Amino acid sequence: MVNTEKIKQAPLHAHSFLKSAIREFKRDKIAMISLFFIIIVILGVFIGSLFIPKDAFTNVDIMDTNLAPLQNGHILGTDDGGRDEFLLLVIAARNSLSISIPVTVVIMAVGIFLGLMSAYYGGFFDWIWMRITDYLSIIPTLMILLTILTIINNYSIWTLVWVISLFSWIGSMRFFRALTFAERENDYVKASKLSGSSSLSIMWTQIFPNLSSQFYAQSALAFAANIGLETGISYLGYGLPYTTPSLGTLVNKATDPEVMTQSPWMWLPASLLILALSVSLIFIGQALRRVADQRQSLA
Repeated sequence: MVNTEKIKQAPLHAHSFLKSAIREFKRDKIAMISLFFIIIVILGVFIGSLFIPKDAFTNVDIMDTNLAPLQNGHILGTDDGGRDEFLLLVIAARNSLSISIPVTVVIMAVGIFLGLMSAYYGGFFDWIWMRITDYLSIIPTLMILLTILTIINNYSIWTLVWVISLFSWIGSMRFFRALTFAERENDYVKASKLSGSSSLSIMWTQIFPNLSSQFYAQSALAFAANIGLETGISYLGYGLPYTTPSLGTLVNKATDPEVMTQSPWMWLPASLLILALSVSLIFIGQALRRVADQRQSLA
């Protein structure tokens, strides 16, 4: 006999997850430093870019071309057009994050929705989605993305968001599907079904809260992957137009042997920022994953 009192079990609530996460970050100093770094960068580039006039990174100043860092008041020097590299870095980081953040939101939302629905209902519904993801997993998605971006003319940041998200949800969908399969066999789910609770209520008010810690951990890791994907596409010349700064287009300057060896300030700061963002998000994701594993063992 299933104990209907377990309907109220759903023991992993947001406030307890926050307390567990705070304890974990206090123990893991590297993860805490990484979290502060990510917050500072995001706030810094989005707020700082509001005070940068567009002509500061679009106008050419032939009197200040190729200046090394700390010359004529330019912290990171200037490029071959006399544009301030620090201002370019701020705008480039804002543009890259403006793509990576929405992509992460979209793929995680689609992944958790399809993963929950597919595993909970199972049967033919699950079979259909698994065959779709199996097919999408074996095709060269990067080549298809580049082809789509080549065909589209005058695309914007939001165009890039939807194109990059087109195939990126597959991994998160499979991940949450596997977790839901295990979760749906717990007694509190069976008790909810016996009590007459609707399937949507069971999925989103009972199963999903128990997956929320894994959701946050996976989101941090997906964010890191999306930064790499966006900058990689821009580096190859298929992302934002060359005239629109992004971290990928700044790193792309290293393809010029002369710039790479004689003017490293044009590409190295962007490369280091990409590395720092990715590593920081991985440390954060690992800390959140430990919290999720600890809470799962107590469930």
